[in-house]
Amino acid sequence: MFTAQQTLEEAQQFYKKVKDVAKSFGRNPDHVKIMPGISPYIGRTEAEAREKYEQLQQLILPELGIHLLSEYLGGFDLSPYPLDEPLPEDLPASNGNLSRRQLILDLAKREHLTLRELSLRLAGSRGHKIIFGTPEDIADQLQEWVENEAADGGFNIMPPYLPGALDEFVEQVVPILQARGLFRKEYEGRTLRENLGLLEPQSRYDYQKVKD
Repeated sequence: MFTAQQTLEEAQQFYKKVKDVAKSFGRNPDHVKIMPGISPYIGRTEAEAREKYEQLQQLILPELGIHLLSEYLGGFDLSPYPLDEPLPEDLPASNGNLSRRQLILDLAKREHLTLRELSLRLAGSRGHKIIFGTPEDIADQLQEWVENEAADGGFNIMPPYLPGALDEFVEQVVPILQARGLFRKEYEGRTLRENLGLLEPQSRYDYQKVKD
């Protein structure tokens, strides 16, 4: 399951809820893998990483950010609202992506973001967690989530730009994770299912099963 929690506590709550539900239906909770999305900014220092982030934020057109935010909140048009004011509290209900909508509302409230700040944050990471730091810092944050039951299937890496940011992650962060025994050095199989260690479910149309 690809997720978009912003804090360790939120991710732990979601992780536990999903695992408990799987167990209640007689499924092995280890066969449900939680893979949070992260957008890493890597630098020689955390300050340098944050500077990269600010430079890219300045390239985002405000109207694009507002358009994306409007879509994430259920299609409600936010363009008439002042950009430097908080998110309006009278948003209409939506039948869209309710979990993502709630994560965005929680983020805006927790960090006291204006409409401009919130829209730019989402445009840069599509609503996923942004992490900053040296390669060691990034590895530390990923390890923290795995060791504290907030993730277990890995992470959905969302580089802020391509190909440079992806190259940085592969060349600088992955070797650290490998040295810590947290990332493979070779793939075990040829499919995502095999590499996640998941069993292949038996088809309902399996002839032998139907015959039995």
